Amino acid sequence: MAAIKLKSEDDLKLMRPACAVAAEVLEEIGAFIKPGVTTRQVDEFAAAQIKSRGGKSAFLGYRKYPCHTCLSVNEEVVHGLATERELHFGDIVSVDVGVLYKGFIGDNAKTFAVGGCGVAAQRLLDVTEQSLYLGIAQAKSGNRVTDISRAIQDYVEGNGFGVVREFVGHGVGRSMHEEPQVPNFVDPKSNQKLKPGMTIAIEPMVNAGRPDVKILKDGWTVVTQDGSLSAHFEHTVLVTDGEPEILTCATKTLSKLKVA
Repeated sequence: MAAIKLKSEDDLKLMRPACAVAAEVLEEIGAFIKPGVTTRQVDEFAAAQIKSRGGKSAFLGYRKYPCHTCLSVNEEVVHGLATERELHFGDIVSVDVGVLYKGFIGDNAKTFAVGGCGVAAQRLLDVTEQSLYLGIAQAKSGNRVTDISRAIQDYVEGNGFGVVREFVGHGVGRSMHEEPQVPNFVDPKSNQKLKPGMTIAIEPMVNAGRPDVKILKDGWTVVTQDGSLSAHFEHTVLVTDGEPEILTCATKTLSKLKVA
């Protein structure tokens, strides 16, 4: 297993701006999404936003991925491809943005309702987002990865939803995927102790139905096996000596966000 890469203060002086760019782009995409636009138009808009800030997509070309962002609609879980698919009122679309900026990567995701959505879909979004912040609250020095995982899993399953097993969070920095892996369910193999300087992408992927998924013939798009809706929220987080710092959020601390 590769070593965990702790970030120095010099590293963080570069990584914080990368994460800020990723957060800004994700927010701009959320404002752009509306009924009638295609996922290809969303991806092109995202590419322009990243370029205008002096960054590059961290996804384009990564393991031959063909798009600037991951756009996953309704039953799509992650890694959805930009196509001529038109978004309709009531859809939900998960947008995953990774930005390479001055040598470091910022990684974040959010699921948006297209114009609005039904009560059941909104509840899925609310539970998934809250599970993210409950997980972040456990990203403290001295805790273990399993503390993050348990907080997410307990909340999600306690609300009757399914936690995806096949895809997990991860360390992030100069590389898109660093150690440690950060599952959204308790996995004894991912039990590393958290230390100041660790930067991790915490990203619950939650299905309205069963947790099982499959990959479509395009080789990328992951969908729920039972056709149920799926949501995805993600932040890049810095483990500190005190409260975790949310690098991909204008409001950096949980206390200011008024969440657990």
